[in-house]
Amino acid sequence: MRKVLVLILILAVGISLYGMVNFASTQLHPASEREFIVSKLAEFTKETGIKVNFLPLSYTEILSRVEAEQKTGKISIGLVADLQGGLYLLASKGFLQDLSDVKFSGRTFIPTLEKYAFADGKKIFIPWLQATYVMVVNKKAFDYLPAGLSKDDVINGTEKWTYEKLYEWAKKIYEETGQPSLGFPMGPKGLWHRFLHGYIYPSFTGAQAIKFDSVRAVEMWNYLKKLFKYIHPASSTWDQMSEPLLRGEVLIAWDHTARIKDAIVQKPDDFVVVPVPAGPMGRGYIIVLAGLAVPNGANTEESLKLADFLTSPSVQVEILKKVGFFPVVKEAIGVIPEGALKVLAKGVVNQSSTKDSVVAFIPNLGPKGGEFTETYRLAFRRIVMNGEDPEKVVKELGEKIRKMFKETKSTLPEPDASLY
Repeated sequence: MRKVLVLILILAVGISLYGMVNFASTQLHPASEREFIVSKLAEFTKETGIKVNFLPLSYTEILSRVEAEQKTGKISIGLVADLQGGLYLLASKGFLQDLSDVKFSGRTFIPTLEKYAFADGKKIFIPWLQATYVMVVNKKAFDYLPAGLSKDDVINGTEKWTYEKLYEWAKKIYEETGQPSLGFPMGPKGLWHRFLHGYIYPSFTGAQAIKFDSVRAVEMWNYLKKLFKYIHPASSTWDQMSEPLLRGEVLIAWDHTARIKDAIVQKPDDFVVVPVPAGPMGRGYIIVLAGLAVPNGANTEESLKLADFLTSPSVQVEILKKVGFFPVVKEAIGVIPEGALKVLAKGVVNQSSTKDSVVAFIPNLGPKGGEFTETYRLAFRRIVMNGEDPEKVVKELGEKIRKMFKETKSTLPEPDASLY
């Protein structure tokens, strides 16, 4: 009997030392990204003895699962990784722990990102990943710059680098080469909708959603109609811009940093990453911020050990190398190696440092998220491709956009929220 008790005690101690964290994430789903993060988590397990089960979930799935666990009291998810909008939504329902007292040694989080980790006076998440969308310019394109625009203007994002100058530049390249050389990821899995709602809309209207049908919005759609002539026709089939850039099909492209990374890595001397142009209301762009949150009732100690590991400078730099998401801690930024990653990092930093920045966040509308982004794509098809009256279309779809926020009771995203 004594031997049995000793065995049970040993097993109990072993289990407590070798715990398990279910890590649910809306990020790093593609096969190569998933393979990378699973390998890093294996390193964490080797270091700490804590197993990690990586759960790639969609935005809707992570919301419904955390909500179900909180309501039943059967907590299985120990750490949640999601965009800040999704974490705000979980926090608003009272599902997340306050991490205000959590400190990791040797870690200085970027203040701009850290301030968005708070909601209602509580720190609801720890910053983990940041990304954005930028423009990539093949250096050959600088041979065709329009009058009044210099290479330095484009690279540094001065007030002269505007959407009107982008139009003039694309037009000049077309007239001198006979080829449309401006490209966007407009394919079924491309992120074209992010450009529409988070870049050009804030640049022209100062908002993403609440000014969807404003006078400036109509001006913006008319601008896109004239720009469309110089957008490469294969854009409608492209889901990401690395390959078109490498093939030389386009000289100027816009996409997510992770989706243009391969082009920069393969030919770092051929390309420069630059800020997006500015519109009448400023230089609109999205900051994608993913954070790590601990649900109520989870094993806080083990979950925070994993969060500590994932935000360590070495892992942050590895994430940049393998995936293309940028570090959130200053210590990591200081050790980014020279080469392609520096090209990427410089472009991102230059964009975030522009004086006329109009920062946008991706709104979290829960199950309505897909409908929100599809509405912008629909507006583009109807106005630009089918030639419908922009004033009529935006009036009709603007009501639809506002209704989504009312029905889901979602908080307006930046920069819309700043207008109230």
